[in-house]
Amino acid sequence: MRQIIIAARGVTRWADAIQPLLLLVARVYVASVFLRSGFIKLSDWSSTLALFRDEYHVPLLSPDFAAVVGTFGETTFPILVLFGLAGRLGALGMFVVNAMAVVSYPQLWGFDCPAGIHQHFFWGATLLALVAFGPGKWSLDTLILRKIDFEEREIA
Repeated sequence: MRQIIIAARGVTRWADAIQPLLLLVARVYVASVFLRSGFIKLSDWSSTLALFRDEYHVPLLSPDFAAVVGTFGETTFPILVLFGLAGRLGALGMFVVNAMAVVSYPQLWGFDCPAGIHQHFFWGATLLALVAFGPGKWSLDTLILRKIDFEEREIA
């Protein structure tokens, strides 16, 4: 039993050691997906407006306002997540954008190939993990908090 506990502690230490890398990879991946989508929307605004008027049905928002809010969310929150600046807030914002995409585009549920809806579920799970665990040690959040903590110790 002792050997199992020692082995488990070794695995745990290894997992803790690679956690910052895995959180960074998750941040870069999910941010790149949303940024690309946002940049495509920005590159052809008339098509974006047409999409929100004809395809996406965002509840409670006019199509034009939903296009602005959605594009803002796809271009602003991913930058926060990418750099780990207010990382949890950015991940939560992206989660909401992702959830609205699923709600607003019911065709995702009806395709013969369910890959589209499964991608949204994967992105949502990744974003919830980033909300729960934060952006990790390799983030601006960590650097800023270290600097604040250091300055507070200097003052005291």
